[in-house]
Amino acid sequence: MAKLAFLGLGVMGYPMAGHLAVAGHDVTVYNRTAEKAEKWVAQHGGSSAATPREAAAGAEFILACVGNDDDLRSVCLGEDGAFAGMDQGATFVDHTTVSAAVTAELHAAAGEAGLHFVDAPVSGGQAGAENGQLSIMCGGDEASYDAAAPIIQTYAKLCRRIGASGAGQMTKMCNQIAIAGLVQGLSEALHFAEKAGLDGRAVVEVISQGAAGSWQMANRYETMLDDKFEHGFAVDWMRKDLGICLKTADENGASLPVTALVDQFYKDVQKMGGRRWDTSSLFKRLRNLG
Repeated sequence: MAKLAFLGLGVMGYPMAGHLAVAGHDVTVYNRTAEKAEKWVAQHGGSSAATPREAAAGAEFILACVGNDDDLRSVCLGEDGAFAGMDQGATFVDHTTVSAAVTAELHAAAGEAGLHFVDAPVSGGQAGAENGQLSIMCGGDEASYDAAAPIIQTYAKLCRRIGASGAGQMTKMCNQIAIAGLVQGLSEALHFAEKAGLDGRAVVEVISQGAAGSWQMANRYETMLDDKFEHGFAVDWMRKDLGICLKTADENGASLPVTALVDQFYKDVQKMGGRRWDTSSLFKRLRNLG
């Protein structure tokens, strides 16, 4: 068993760190709100630390799942950052969805300090984190990934190195691009069914068994029809991710017309008061249009 640190105990990080403790690892946690870290320790054992640096001291692997680029920099860099407390040769694994630019920055900073850095964003949402069934896409040096993989697989149904540093984040962008189009397509299909006077549940029962079937359809159509949008990844976070996708597309020349359009639809949802609704709330937007 390994000595680990986990930084960030949000809806994803809290259960992910819990799986590590259940697996028998010695886990020290850090959270910006100390009460959350204390709650985790009361539930899972281990210990909490006042700063990322203290959490990282003596750990073989430091794992993080925070909010955005700035949050990630704050837990990695500076006098109280994890990099300042990590032993030479230790590995930092970043599960946050962030830009490829900050990944390149931190990978370089880690290398200069004699540390390893793996970008490892996740897909599967809160349920995937709680059930240990996340899909994890990784970038980084092959040796660094090979060392970290047994730890990461504790809460994964699939964990794969895609390529060099940044490849994990680029793959997560592909994931979010695909999801944006899928959710909008499903929303439009259900909206069309309602306008045509059809039973949406009966429609999905049939079309889900053919080429139109998807995870989104199987797991979200009922809550969408029931006007319930408290079951997944929040609109605010999706807009953050799509912003990263669109900025990166501007840089690499990719054309993302559907993604850009759906991003604006999510902006409409935010204006409706749905910042914390899950991404399937695109359907509610269509309903509100009449």
